[in-house]
Amino acid sequence: MGDIAETGTIRWGIVGAGRIARRFAQGVGHVEGARVSAVWSRRAEPAQALAAEFDARACASFDALLASGIDAVYIATMQDSHAHYATAALQAGLPVLCEKPATVNAAQLDGVLQAARDAKRLFMEAMKPPFYPLYRALRAHLEADPVGPIGLVRAGCSVANVPADHPSFSFAHAGGALLDIGVYEMFLAVDWLGAPREVQTFGRLGATGVDTFASLNCQHEHGIAQLFCGLDLHGFGDALLAGPLGNVTIHANWWNPARATIRYVDGRTVELDEPFEGGGLNYETAHFCELLRAGALESPVMPHETSRRMIAMADAARATLGLRFDFESGSAR
Repeated sequence: MGDIAETGTIRWGIVGAGRIARRFAQGVGHVEGARVSAVWSRRAEPAQALAAEFDARACASFDALLASGIDAVYIATMQDSHAHYATAALQAGLPVLCEKPATVNAAQLDGVLQAARDAKRLFMEAMKPPFYPLYRALRAHLEADPVGPIGLVRAGCSVANVPADHPSFSFAHAGGALLDIGVYEMFLAVDWLGAPREVQTFGRLGATGVDTFASLNCQHEHGIAQLFCGLDLHGFGDALLAGPLGNVTIHANWWNPARATIRYVDGRTVELDEPFEGGGLNYETAHFCELLRAGALESPVMPHETSRRMIAMADAARATLGLRFDFESGSAR
């Protein structure tokens, strides 16, 4: 790992060269004291193009990326490879920001977190909503003028026009609505309601074997969550947080939050409007850079326990639907 104190700049290496990798690279441009330094992908041509666009080095191999003098790794591949790349980077002594979901299942996550502990390196799942200005402003507002303890979270997203050849439909790459989309809703439920106690799931599997729609009714420590995610219905929407003294609507698209309305039982209505810059991924990246400079090993905003709780929900939902991937032990499609 490079000497951050000496250079004053956190040099990022990106694993993957797809759409989310490019969004991340664009976001880094909005983060003071950070830059994209190196890129590697299994496909050389898009890696070279991404590297050229952001004045970075295109590496010939993953090992070359790890040895390129970078200070941190961002993993932007499909989720089936997250655990492998994260573990290898951590074992090489590099902090890791890993695109959601951090891993495909809880067993993989336990392995990654153990690697982070053994290496004494920072690891964080890249869950963007809590770092947005609107989400932070909402938290602060509800501390000062509460709606009472949140007892219900209702949220969902379903995208009907996903191309048939999109990786989200790939069984081999652990696609599906729950891991591609539902993880956002699971975060919202866990963040406001705590650990899941019971997950009831209705859904369906599509032609490729992955889940194309799922509806979850979940009992948590502090309330109930009603969530949905899908790849074959048009269900873009907002999110509802309900308490005894009022409720909050985080307006669409709630996972890129910019506006919220708080309605109180006493008749008051408060509007929050917090536009975001840089595509939104810059906020989680800036937070990670701050943690890295402080020598932290875990985020207080997106702690490891939140990742554990989210993947536990996904595991439970997939088990109900009978969805196991070939690389999972004892799996049967």
